[in-house]
Amino acid sequence: MSCPHPGFRAYFLRAAAAALILGGLAQPGDPGLAAPFASPPAGSAVAEPSPFLGEWELDLTRMPDDYGPHPKRVTFRFEDVGSGQWLTRVEIIAPDDSVRRMAVRYRRDGQAVQGEGDTADADSAAFNSPAPNVLVMGMAKDGGLVGVRVYAISADEMTESAAGVRGGVPFVRNFHFRRIR
Repeated sequence: MSCPHPGFRAYFLRAAAAALILGGLAQPGDPGLAAPFASPPAGSAVAEPSPFLGEWELDLTRMPDDYGPHPKRVTFRFEDVGSGQWLTRVEIIAPDDSVRRMAVRYRRDGQAVQGEGDTADADSAAFNSPAPNVLVMGMAKDGGLVGVRVYAISADEMTESAAGVRGGVPFVRNFHFRRIR
């Protein structure tokens, strides 16, 4: 089997074994199942946690030149809160030490949800994850689209591509975050 993703074959085989067990056609530990699919070690999980989960800090040394006054600090925290939902918390510390906090609880299914906390930039958002290392967010304020963010993970860096329109002209800026937890 030719697979574009290195872990796909193992994932596929584990999923097939699980389907056989759930369908009653096999039992954990059956000799007909390959050794890796016998009883998994206690506490092991088939799916790996998302590379987004954890806390990220903006790399202020790599800010776009046209951004304007840089914040003192920006952090994102992505949490899996169960039942297919994530909670993302954002904290922005401005140059004057004022703090803005936002949070949003969502499923990565493209459906709009209301944000909590500071709503100066957006009051609702929708999220989708077309790949394990990509998260797309559309943001709205008072029912109108205000921007799109695409987050991509590579190694221990998260890149946020922020797209919007300023003065009728579209733009995209990249922001770089490093994992802190």
